Amino acid sequence: MTSRTAGNALRAAICIAQRESPEPVTAQALAAELDLPRNYLSKTLHRLVQGGVLRAIRGRGGGFRLAALPAEISLQRVIHAIDPDGPERRCLLGRPECLESRPCATHHRWCEVRATVDRFFAETTLGDLLAPAPALPGRA
Repeated sequence: MTSRTAGNALRAAICIAQRESPEPVTAQALAAELDLPRNYLSKTLHRLVQGGVLRAIRGRGGGFRLAALPAEISLQRVIHAIDPDGPERRCLLGRPECLESRPCATHHRWCEVRATVDRFFAETTLGDLLAPAPALPGRA
């Protein structure tokens, strides 16, 4: 549903949101925790800064932290900072153009799925992912 970079941006944003301390976290520390190359993650983090998801703190003790409370940052905002058009906008069958007037074989069904996915990303915040998951029925 999302590009690998957008997925890693979500992982980084969630990781920062999960921290109990308001202190900024360095790209190096995040890269080690997420098992990602530091240079790659640094570029991703700076794109999140440009997108208003993170704040960059310069100097000694600097790093990155959320630009707002976790409950105020939707997953859509994180993804759009990396993929403004989103990979879900592309044709599922790889056609360069897939329009209502010239749809591919999956177009109409995929549009329904895409609308559900879009709604999930728009309505779910980083804060929602920090809340404990509800217990499944029949499981202790």
